[in-house]
Amino acid sequence: MTRRARFSLFLAGASCFAVLLVLAVLGLPGFGTTRHQYRDHAVAAAIGHGTANVVSAVNFDQRGIDTLGEESILLGSVVGAAALLRPARREQDHAPAGGGSVLEATRLAGYVVLAVTLLLGIDLIAHGHLTPGGGFQGGVVLATGLHLLYVAGRYPALARLRPLASFEVGEGLGAAAFAGLGVAGMAVAGSFLANVLPSGSFGDLLSAGSVPLLNVAVGVEVACGTVILLAKFLEQAITITGP
Repeated sequence: MTRRARFSLFLAGASCFAVLLVLAVLGLPGFGTTRHQYRDHAVAAAIGHGTANVVSAVNFDQRGIDTLGEESILLGSVVGAAALLRPARREQDHAPAGGGSVLEATRLAGYVVLAVTLLLGIDLIAHGHLTPGGGFQGGVVLATGLHLLYVAGRYPALARLRPLASFEVGEGLGAAAFAGLGVAGMAVAGSFLANVLPSGSFGDLLSAGSVPLLNVAVGVEVACGTVILLAKFLEQAITITGP
């Protein structure tokens, strides 16, 4: 694509965004108003669907389309970073140089904290509809926790633990699962991402309808996407060299 074509595409997208932004700002309620939609409706809707964590109810039940957009932004960011950081013609791979030795205490702490961090990330995702947390937070914890192996050991060990091809598939599956749940809601209830599963008992693990499933889908997508993003930066800093 030529520079002129890219600039024309940017102008078209920026113009549409500017129009939508102006319309959104004009539609905002005035400052100091007594109208508080989230206060009046969000908590009641969360309780009505058996979702103890109101933030998760808002993210995945009441405005799930916005969350799908946020998930797509992360997906686009990972794709863009991977494209920008791919090796240029004059760059080449090289074996990472052997660094200094790691203290045994650092290695032990890294391994222990690695296991604890992964369990914490899974817990944040699994209980995101009950307590503070959710797919976004848990996914980031899982991805960054995995890289504690780099702190405790060496880069080759981390590279063996996270095969990028599998994480690329996982990222796509997580995004597809979120969209698929939205289409299922449309097919059953006539609206995208409608909460059509049984709500269960308030405060139970099996409650909140489709919110836990959406948490899992987002957690998988965020974890895999963050791993890929960090991998591209590490590859550029450690295994790629100039001419």
